[in-house]
Amino acid sequence: MRAAILDVDGTLVDTNYHHALAWFRAFREHGIVEPLWRLHRHVGMGGDKYVAALAGESVERELGDALRERWEARFDELIDEVEPLAGATELASELKERGHPVVLASSSIERHLDVFLDKLAVRDLADAWTTKADVERSKPEPDLVEAALEKAGTRDAVMLGDTPWDCEAARRAGIDTVAVVTGGFSRHELREAGAVAVFDSLEELRERLDETPLTPA
Repeated sequence: MRAAILDVDGTLVDTNYHHALAWFRAFREHGIVEPLWRLHRHVGMGGDKYVAALAGESVERELGDALRERWEARFDELIDEVEPLAGATELASELKERGHPVVLASSSIERHLDVFLDKLAVRDLADAWTTKADVERSKPEPDLVEAALEKAGTRDAVMLGDTPWDCEAARRAGIDTVAVVTGGFSRHELREAGAVAVFDSLEELRERLDETPLTPA
């Protein structure tokens, strides 16, 4: 059975707007006020690339590390408000019951991922998971997907994601992406980024798994 590589933030747990708000507060502390819609448009890109993509290379050089430090602290204040997306645990369970190796692909720091794993109740369902420590370069670079494939022990796999960055990282690693709109990106954007199928929710995806590359061969 193909491995299921499951993105976590925005796909299994509803974090994307929390991340945008944490970045807004971090930037504002340093005198930079960006509209939340622009901050959201870059969520899904790793923190090592986020600052430059949003505010330019000069801000990255001068404030990049300080902004990432403040983002982490601000996200710590919000993380208890994060909830799993409807159907997340059930989808992981369904994939496992069908015989798919299940790997959670996250570039979160370990303490953030621990919170998500507990909220999702998937520690016993997942075969493995990744953290920031497994990744040298973040999405849209393919490092995270490559690390997840290594833990899955196969390259016969499908990515489940919610942002164009997920789709691009998976494409660079040579695997397909099935996407959900739960991260706030449109069907068109996800299709344009390379998703082979897009669903409105994890519950719809679970009902229609046999219409995706995650159907049994």
